Amino acid sequence: MERLPTHPGERPHESDASPGPARTATATATATATVDARGIVTGWSEGARQLLGYLPSEILGQPAARLLAAGAGVGTGAAALRDAAGQERWSGTVALRHRDGRRLRQELLAHRRTKDGPGTEWLVVSAVSAAPEGQASAPTPGGRTPEGTAPGAPAAGGGTSGSEAYGGEAYGGEAYGGGPPGSGQLGEWVFRQAPCVLAVFDADLRLVRANAGMEQALSLTEDQMRGLRLPEIAPHPVSDEAEAKMRRVLEGAGPQHLRPGAGPAGTGAEHGWSTSLVPLKDPAGRVRAVCLAAHPRRQEHLARQRMLLLSEASARIGTTADSGRTAQELADIAVPRLADFAAVDLLDAPRHGGEPSPAAPARPLSMTRAAVRSVLEDRPAPAAGGKTLYPALSPVARCLAQGHGALYDATDPGLVRWARQDPGAARLLGNGTHSVMVVPMRAHGATLGVALFGRSRRPEPFEADDLWLAEELTAKAAVGIHTARRDSREHTSTMTLQRSLLPQTLPDQQALDIATRYLPAGTRAGVGGDWFDVIPLSGARVALVVGDVVGHGIRASATMGRLRTAVRTLADVDLPPDELLTHLDDLVLHLSADEAGTDGAAESAGGIGTTCLYAVYDPVSRRCAFARAGHPPPAAVTPDGAVRFLDVPAGPPLGLGGLPFETFETDLPEGSLLALYTDGLLAARDHDIDEALDKMFAALARPARTLDTVCDRVLTAMLTHRPDDDIALLVARTRALHADRVAAWDLAFDPAIVARARRHATDQLTAWGLDDAAFITELTVSELVTNAIRYGRPPIQLRLIHEESTLTCEVFDSSSTAPHMRRARTFDEGGRGLLLVGQLARRWGTRHALTGKTVWAEQSLSPG
Repeated sequence: MERLPTHPGERPHESDASPGPARTATATATATATVDARGIVTGWSEGARQLLGYLPSEILGQPAARLLAAGAGVGTGAAALRDAAGQERWSGTVALRHRDGRRLRQELLAHRRTKDGPGTEWLVVSAVSAAPEGQASAPTPGGRTPEGTAPGAPAAGGGTSGSEAYGGEAYGGEAYGGGPPGSGQLGEWVFRQAPCVLAVFDADLRLVRANAGMEQALSLTEDQMRGLRLPEIAPHPVSDEAEAKMRRVLEGAGPQHLRPGAGPAGTGAEHGWSTSLVPLKDPAGRVRAVCLAAHPRRQEHLARQRMLLLSEASARIGTTADSGRTAQELADIAVPRLADFAAVDLLDAPRHGGEPSPAAPARPLSMTRAAVRSVLEDRPAPAAGGKTLYPALSPVARCLAQGHGALYDATDPGLVRWARQDPGAARLLGNGTHSVMVVPMRAHGATLGVALFGRSRRPEPFEADDLWLAEELTAKAAVGIHTARRDSREHTSTMTLQRSLLPQTLPDQQALDIATRYLPAGTRAGVGGDWFDVIPLSGARVALVVGDVVGHGIRASATMGRLRTAVRTLADVDLPPDELLTHLDDLVLHLSADEAGTDGAAESAGGIGTTCLYAVYDPVSRRCAFARAGHPPPAAVTPDGAVRFLDVPAGPPLGLGGLPFETFETDLPEGSLLALYTDGLLAARDHDIDEALDKMFAALARPARTLDTVCDRVLTAMLTHRPDDDIALLVARTRALHADRVAAWDLAFDPAIVARARRHATDQLTAWGLDDAAFITELTVSELVTNAIRYGRPPIQLRLIHEESTLTCEVFDSSSTAPHMRRARTFDEGGRGLLLVGQLARRWGTRHALTGKTVWAEQSLSPG
């Protein structure tokens, strides 16, 4: 009769009389148990019951130690626990106690794996003979034997073992005794010593033979694996894939192949394998077993490793402006992954010019050893910092003259002659060095030095691909060293950094017309950290930012980049202006704490003293909210030409901490002008502050067709020479969204109102001529209103805002609980609406007020 599967992945045993693949003389089963981190048995298979006699109800939830036979030394449970501690896999022979009291010595294989929940557990497997009910199970060669019986001895109920079925006569029928080898003995030698991974699995997909390659790849002996399925030997998705294809082979599908690069689990699949699964047939043509053969794809693996090393070098070489550090990074990344030793020598003065001369120089070359690295304890001399002198006709001088790298072996005449002439070269090429690469260091038309690589421990000589890799690595280091020597370009580099951190283009929005200017300082102190930004917000609103980081140079520019990024991040969550500056103040405090001890300049570390002005304009209400941290106040010009400073509370500069910021709100009629600037605009040499303010007011009040004209007039009136400090200027003219572009409805706190809300929305879209947007809008309105009723509090309001290219749907309720998108599980009844909104809308979010919140979703409108 059939034996039903007793644990996940176990396959029923078909009757021997059934058609299909032939069976081995002795069918095997697997005893499987799982033990949690506390040592409690949590899983028990039918094979485990056959092995030790315990029913699942008798052993589940019991300590696994109950199954161990008492005693001390090798084979005891205590020894097994000590050996398995800290490992991912363990195998060995353990003395177990049968339910009837018998003591059994059993070969076990245990894998540590992650459970479905937190923590880990052990999966313990062992191959046993499958015997009829009521009879003792016969041991497999790798399975159990009664205490004192030699492993592999015939057991009651006998049969032919796997090794007998697939060894011996199966390979020719000749005994493996002395004398000339017969075909059977030669076949066994071929199988055992084949230079690849070979394994044979019977008709039940249980291992019966494994060659030395398989044993070495899995670090398990044939006896430890015999009788187990591949997923039990090495649990891994690759093993499951291989077993599924072996089953297809048994079913007559013919040879199968694993996907390129995948090998047997545990065989170092990262090296790349070519794996085949072929049927083994008897003379009658019946499939008796499956042979797994895996061959490593060394060349593909080497190519992949070279590309990985080259990719890693991009991040590890040239991390600082120190040429010596860059040279050492080149040596460190090359050893030991490419070479056994590496040395980098730099010319005292770089040689500039076009194409290198093909002839070697007539005089010796003097260089300074910048870096050295070796796998040997005795590093090549001289050490870093010492002088090296290369003869005129040495391989180094010749490669520098030719401008490209070269490969040499230990017998090359030029290498031998160099070693005889130079004791330093003899030491460098000693210690069994058999292969050398010499690579010139060139960057931007200049020869900087040379890099030498050698192999002594690794038997493989360098190849052409290794030379290509060495040239690429050396080129990266040469660029870094060349850059580090360009100190005179620091000011230009800082300017480039500063401009790259400023907005390159202004974002599309319909609330404000905007023009900006940035002027760097003209003094030797260098570029400062002034910046401006324009950030579109939800509900058609726009945020304007102007800031001034204390200090000059790269440090001020980098701090400015951090603060600008932080402001954009905080603005994205719709924080009010005063709260945003409070969070920005905390960030500056953290930056100053991190940097205060680096150079003792605590007062300028992290941007302490930085000023900032943050404003949010709403074109629907035509109100603008401001907050400032030690920054000059903004100027406003009404449509009738009146100019005034807005009375925004000053607030302390950023980085002082402990002091509050206040928000100031004001109405701005449509067409009003706002001017935000940094203090460099008012710091003029030849007039006082009052005169400067008068000039700025006069320039702002003059009518102009464009805002660019306004910016140019202000700068022309205020500046008579290059500024001593950076200047950032932002001028904006307000627009308004009138009632014909905004629709709002107060909704009852009743689920039945959702359908009416959808009708309100679709009717309004029809009035706006936006019928194409009805589907997404209906879904958005339905989800947001339903969520507000289900999770919020009354009152509820729905609002639609129609801009030129966007449509925004907003739902307000008085609860402060914000919604969170999640992925619904298969049988969940809800949880998908907000996910759909997030997929269909261009963006969505939550905006909090003093009381309540607004959940909004913005969708793009197609042209026309």
